[in-house]
Amino acid sequence: MSTTTKTNSKTDSVWFTTKEFHIEDGTRAVITATADGILLKPVTATTIRKLRGILKRKPGDKSFAEEWAEHKREERELEEAKYARSTGSR
Repeated sequence: MSTTTKTNSKTDSVWFTTKEFHIEDGTRAVITATADGILLKPVTATTIRKLRGILKRKPGDKSFAEEWAEHKREERELEEAKYARSTGSR
């Protein structure tokens, strides 16, 4: 393939079956620019199932629920402080 683009160049179409790639209507995809063009990686249920459990917590670490609650508490405190600064109240 040539790297130059012509206005009258032929466009190739790629056809695939949903069965082969597990792609359904509305499937999201990650788009990556490469030297050869674009790379589409569908984010399917199969992809998500393969990734489950890949990030293990260390023994003694907080559970996800505990970390999420702490994150939301900190986020709420930041928003309240921001609101207090913008309204001039303390």
